[in-house]
Amino acid sequence: MKKNIDRATVDSFGDEWGRFNQADLSSKEAQEIFDQYFSIFPWESLPKNAEGFDLGCGSGRWAKIMIKKVGHLHCIDPSNAIEIARESLLGFSNASFYKKSVDEFSLPINSQDFGYSLGVLHHVPDTAGALKECASLLKPGAPFLMYLYYALEDKSFFYKFLWRCSDFMRKIICRLPSGPKHFITDLIAAIIYFPFAKGSLIIEKVGLNVSNIPLSFYRNCSFYTMRTDSRDRFGTPLEQRFTKDEIHGLMEDAGFKNIVFNSSEPRWCVVGIKS
Repeated sequence: MKKNIDRATVDSFGDEWGRFNQADLSSKEAQEIFDQYFSIFPWESLPKNAEGFDLGCGSGRWAKIMIKKVGHLHCIDPSNAIEIARESLLGFSNASFYKKSVDEFSLPINSQDFGYSLGVLHHVPDTAGALKECASLLKPGAPFLMYLYYALEDKSFFYKFLWRCSDFMRKIICRLPSGPKHFITDLIAAIIYFPFAKGSLIIEKVGLNVSNIPLSFYRNCSFYTMRTDSRDRFGTPLEQRFTKDEIHGLMEDAGFKNIVFNSSEPRWCVVGIKS
């Protein structure tokens, strides 16, 4: 049976997290970004000592925060980044680690109190199938939080044109060897991410809306985060994007109800409750 992974993409993420292990990300910034993703998560629904999973944990940057809030966390990633996550969470006894793909990890079905997968399932060939695999692990009534790249359906023609240009660049850059790829994505962070992000911060300070300025999401982020996300965005071979309606359909088809989307960036974050 063919695994639901793209090997080039998995290897790319292993390379990325080897370079950006998040050791240089401040705990304050990590918490702020975590809170943005988890703003819609129903914390009150979790039982005491809840057991759940982080699918596509990468270097463990979100697991480091989540592990303090729950009874046990299963960290799952098919790339070599799982070893970075293991080292990052070395002081915690309530974590397990699996170098597995979405369709091969072996947690019992209907066993987990929660799950999340942030920025991962748009990088697998069959997003719908992967989401159903996640749902199968959850107990009825358990929440699942997911972040998928959105299709810019509410953006202007010019904004979408810029994205198409960037996607054309991605398809070239992602094929490069590791060294040149890191150099170019760092350069993109310096000459594109940083000016747009900090420019939007200045514009916001004078009282103007910056939501339609590309990369304004990074206006309060460190250059380290910009470098990490530039490598993520331009170095990854497989990328899919979904409209809000498409994501809602994916969640329903996977057996989730009470589906809620975030009202601000990052988009789209969505949480649902397993039926």
